[in-house]
Amino acid sequence: MTSYGSSSAASSRSRTNGLAIASLICGIIGLIFFNVILGPIAIVLGAVGIRQAPAKGGAGMAKAGIILGIVDLVLFGVMFALAASNGGSTWYIGG
Repeated sequence: MTSYGSSSAASSRSRTNGLAIASLICGIIGLIFFNVILGPIAIVLGAVGIRQAPAKGGAGMAKAGIILGIVDLVLFGVMFALAASNGGSTWYIGG
């Protein structure tokens, strides 16, 4: 008979690698904000998460974080090249 709150059910469930989750989150947020900063962070966290994946799991999320980090950097490069080809950007506020 198992008692309420026994640890047998909780210990059978595996936990996902926190670095893989952080990599995925940085990659997703980097698509919108701070892609030049969050892209490399997502790549590094994803690489460390893949190395820890055999013990903790989450290899798929770590790979997705690496891919999104690369997409972040490519997106930054495209936006930078586009801004440079247009002579930079100017902000006109007011009348």
